[in-house]
Amino acid sequence: MKNQEIKKERKRINKMLKRGTIIIGYVIALNVMQQLQVFAADDPISIVNNLSNFIFGLIRAVGMIILGFGVVQVGMSLKSHDPTQRANGVMTLAGGIVITFAKEILNIITGG
Repeated sequence: MKNQEIKKERKRINKMLKRGTIIIGYVIALNVMQQLQVFAADDPISIVNNLSNFIFGLIRAVGMIILGFGVVQVGMSLKSHDPTQRANGVMTLAGGIVITFAKEILNIITGG
């Protein structure tokens, strides 16, 4: 009886996680589409800068998705008391933060 309840609860949680990640993905995609525009210009440097901004915007969107997934992993590990899942969640969270702020990190490193 207890196993059946656990299986039902896991199915319900997986369904919620799937819906949550889909919603987060849509929100991030809409955010990227609103903010990123690559316009051609007469100056070749401005074209390269626009393309660079577009690519870094896409990288930021992927980083936010990974960041959200890391938060979900940490939350699930706290519920299940699983230390290896918690470690994986924290690593995913840290990776998402680094990917999300990659452009700013590169600017700090290069001094630009």
